[in-house]
Amino acid sequence: MDQKTMSESKVEATDHGMVAEFTTVDSLLAACRRVRDAGYIKTDAFTPFPVHGIDKALGIKPTILPWICLVAGITGTMTALVMQIWMNSIDYQYIISGKPFLSLPAFIPVAFELTILFAAFGAFFGMWALNGLPKFSNPVFTDPRFDRATDDRFFLYIDSSDERYDEEGVRALLGETGSDYINKVVEDESPKQVPKFIYSVWALSVAASIIPLLCVLTMRVTNSSKPRFHIFPDMDFSPARDAQQTTSLFGDNRAMRPDVPGTVARGQLSGSMEALTGIDFDALTAVDPGAAAQLVAAYQDEAAGTTTPPAEPVDDTPWLDHIPVTVDEALLARGKQQFGIYCSVCHGMSGLGNGLVNQRATEKQFDTWVPPSNLHDTALYSETYPDGKLFSTITNGVRKMAGYASQIEVQDRWAIVAYVRALQLSQNAPLDVVPAEKQAEVKAAVEAAKENLKRQEEAAAKAAAEREKEQN
Repeated sequence: MDQKTMSESKVEATDHGMVAEFTTVDSLLAACRRVRDAGYIKTDAFTPFPVHGIDKALGIKPTILPWICLVAGITGTMTALVMQIWMNSIDYQYIISGKPFLSLPAFIPVAFELTILFAAFGAFFGMWALNGLPKFSNPVFTDPRFDRATDDRFFLYIDSSDERYDEEGVRALLGETGSDYINKVVEDESPKQVPKFIYSVWALSVAASIIPLLCVLTMRVTNSSKPRFHIFPDMDFSPARDAQQTTSLFGDNRAMRPDVPGTVARGQLSGSMEALTGIDFDALTAVDPGAAAQLVAAYQDEAAGTTTPPAEPVDDTPWLDHIPVTVDEALLARGKQQFGIYCSVCHGMSGLGNGLVNQRATEKQFDTWVPPSNLHDTALYSETYPDGKLFSTITNGVRKMAGYASQIEVQDRWAIVAYVRALQLSQNAPLDVVPAEKQAEVKAAVEAAKENLKRQEEAAAKAAAEREKEQN
């Protein structure tokens, strides 16, 4: 190969493309459209600020980067699911919070995190690969005028690897765009060898990075009489105490602290004091302020779990004469349900006092048994036995009946009161309040109920007579 051929090969090897300079955004966009329409696809534009529409003007098509992100995200999802299924369902089965070994809802957080992580890595490294990075130098930097690309000039670049690239044709095309400066981009002639001291610094950095790992591994396999060195002490040295231990933090030297008197836990104070006690507190405060204050304090302590509230006074107590909650069909339905669960066993489903417990106690003739009240007794009507007093009876109990405050919620106790009042009204409701078309049906039901009660009374009397005869 002669000297001329070698020189031409060197020129061809160092030719990277052609760059043109423009002074305005409009002239750059026009030039980009002209180059795009000419069929060139390996082009680029350099501007000191973002230019709207430059991608369309250059004819830049969407890349496959979104697909790379999608594939990477799916890979992260599957990696997380396979990892967790293997770890928790196969290799080391461990029940956590009662969940099954294979619990996909519990695996979602880790799957979500790895999906985002892998997608981010795909976007980052995919962008590197698509742009041919890393590049430690770009041939356009060899042109000294290109420095103004970050100041006040705009440049259009056509790469020599484009299949339509022809040096003379490209120069003529860029000249037709109105550019005053067109220059060929050539290879940077500066040395390409990496300085040797860079390798030395890299080797020393790698060696230094191993030292912390060796220190950690050494400490894990050796014993020491000195305590661990805590970079982040966290709560390892906090003055925590176990139950029943002493401490100098408090004057009484007790580590376990009692509840603050009068403290009510969030959501534990249900309604007003009237709803909690069944007492008209305005009337009680007017008559005996001290008793009212004492009762409030007692219920606050009970709500905080420190004491048990005292039973409400019996004599001269200003009971509520109404139900302090909204009485509707839903409340009556709830009251019927709760009455059937807690009250019917003694009072009976109809409230006549003929529940199964009472029947059994009567049959066995227990000497200490006190028959439950007939709720249809006029002495228990609202005129003589206020709603608040009936609520207090359910809450605190009476005679052999225990209180149900610990078993029935406040709202449900008032629901039972409302249902008892409905039962009482049902026993004395005149027939003429029933629609005419329903009167015959109701009358028949009433007669059937009376016959049923009569048979029960006769059976009970007969059983009592037989027991008496056997005893004699």
